[in-house]
Amino acid sequence: MTNALWRRLLAEFTGTALLVTAVVGSGIMATTLSPGDVGLQLLENSIATAFALGTLILMFGPVSGAHFNPVVSAADWFLGRRTGTGLTARELGGYVVVQVAGAIAGSVLANLMFGLAAVDFSGKDRAVGHLWLGEVVATTGLILLVFALARSGRAPVAPAAVGAYIGAAYWFTSSTSFANPAVTIGRAFTDTFAGIAPTSVPGFVLAQFVGLAVGIGLLSALYPDAGRAADQVVVPTDDRDPTLDHHR
Repeated sequence: MTNALWRRLLAEFTGTALLVTAVVGSGIMATTLSPGDVGLQLLENSIATAFALGTLILMFGPVSGAHFNPVVSAADWFLGRRTGTGLTARELGGYVVVQVAGAIAGSVLANLMFGLAAVDFSGKDRAVGHLWLGEVVATTGLILLVFALARSGRAPVAPAAVGAYIGAAYWFTSSTSFANPAVTIGRAFTDTFAGIAPTSVPGFVLAQFVGLAVGIGLLSALYPDAGRAADQVVVPTDDRDPTLDHHR
């Protein structure tokens, strides 16, 4: 049984939206429950995000692979081109559009759930070089993780492994590990704990794509045939729609 492209795009939109809702919503709740204690707020935010991400991968992975992230989708397309695996160029474009749209929708939903204005652009400036370096590190590690799992036949543990990595990267990276251009854009739409000023978004996104390039380079050295497992990223989906198996 195949998954038509529209189902996969719906899964990516919904999954990314719920991921950002979890990130933003748990940040709002953390500042409400633990005022004045930023360390505890970050702990609460990171735990909720890690658990939500793992759960969402389980929910939507069988439909779309549960990328929820343009750099993961871009790596999937790039590495799979030579072996005829992974996303097609058409699918990549669709994935990126719905991931960004879903991330914005997720911020709006979180804002509304907590009685805030639907859209309130963040004033939290994060345009600092060491934070960009943190994003390079976070994104590189994420790309290495998901493709190493796929290449080694351990994709079924991706929900736990990816959730654990992002939860940990909240703490060991200076940027608190956005590692996702769509999520970065979405978080600009909320002036809350998880927000990022719109003027800081380009620097973060550029750093994430640098991390993508570094991750692909390391994968090419460590796992030269990683592209063969692109259909298993982040987790295996059902059979591909046969009408889309061309023009990669």
